[in-house]
Amino acid sequence: MVRIKPFRGIRPPAEHAAEVASRPYDVLNSAEAQQEATEKSLLHIIKPEIDFSPIADEHSDEVYARAVENFRAWCEKGWLVQDDTEKYYVYAQTMDGRTQYGLVAACHFDDYLQGKIKKHELTRPDKEEDRMVHVRNQNANIEPVFFSYPAVREMDLIIEGVVAGNEPVYDFVASDGFGHKFWVIDDPEVQQRITKIFAGIPALYVADGHHRTAAAARVGQEKMKQNATHTGDEEYCFFLAVIFPDNQLKIIDYNRVVKDLNGLASSQLIAALGEHFTVEKKGREIYTPDRLHNFAMYLDGEWYSLTAKEGTYNDNDPIGVLDVTILSDLVLDRLLGIKDLRTDKRIDFVGGIRGLGELQRRVDSGEMQVAFALYPVSMKQLIDIADSGNIMPPKTTWFEPKLRSGLVIHSLE
Repeated sequence: MVRIKPFRGIRPPAEHAAEVASRPYDVLNSAEAQQEATEKSLLHIIKPEIDFSPIADEHSDEVYARAVENFRAWCEKGWLVQDDTEKYYVYAQTMDGRTQYGLVAACHFDDYLQGKIKKHELTRPDKEEDRMVHVRNQNANIEPVFFSYPAVREMDLIIEGVVAGNEPVYDFVASDGFGHKFWVIDDPEVQQRITKIFAGIPALYVADGHHRTAAAARVGQEKMKQNATHTGDEEYCFFLAVIFPDNQLKIIDYNRVVKDLNGLASSQLIAALGEHFTVEKKGREIYTPDRLHNFAMYLDGEWYSLTAKEGTYNDNDPIGVLDVTILSDLVLDRLLGIKDLRTDKRIDFVGGIRGLGELQRRVDSGEMQVAFALYPVSMKQLIDIADSGNIMPPKTTWFEPKLRSGLVIHSLE
């Protein structure tokens, strides 16, 4: 059973919300952030290297210090203001006509340590440490993590009541065309009921933000050890999350591009693929995988359909059934010699939000030689893997739309 609570959010006044809110730190590089950041943008806090000319090393002491300075300045200028009382919030995102409604809450770090907040990816120590420095320096969770929970009808009804009965405090469409709305839940009775409902939910699932979650838990542990009178109720025990019901979320494809064919000629690769796949040439029009175990390949200006043959995968194995596993084992490793997706420089990954045209562009440009598109992973597959204690291969899931950072911040004080 998981523990959540309302909190005194630090957030922008309504007239500043659209400008303060930004894309997350890890979905754009420093140059893109510098170009995108307006005066009030949270990017000055989460990617403060953009304030230097030339752009500074994001891991340098001066950049970490600038993040703290900017956060303080945003609060002093009134671009970020802390609520007087603890609240839950509702955050709605709309993309391509589909809306998902998340509860913004503070989650307890001990649930992560005890495995009640379940992960499906490994984290890298260097990225964890970077996020820890930010949380430690700011004494706040500046950006939320993206969680899911098994849908509960009563929670659906509560959210519906909040949305139907109140005007959103924020309502804007970002430059990418995605809509964002935000409501405040400050009724104590409703808050208590929400807390009780989640106390009956066995687990939360990390959808996006594994490194931020791990970093928040580690900072909580640090502060616990420094406090001789620690009770477990301190604000530093909690961190910022937006929690969506699993039946509202959609995972999109996460695709691969490879620099070379590992010494093979194109005809040799196609012939070798025939051992484990039914290979069909589709021509020059983009081909999109239309079912599980069906892949698209782009090579030499042509698209191909690759369908894994029976016996090449195990539908009863939560990892073996994944298309990323099939592709990694039978193609990337066996044929193209890519043994470690995390470290091999010959492979890159392209989120499906960029479209399959981006795969074609990168191959046609000569930067890459072959591209593979995959059918998206389902939420059921993600939950099955997390419940079994397994870990997905790298770059398996891509959630869209991404959470907008800056709509609310959680202070550890």
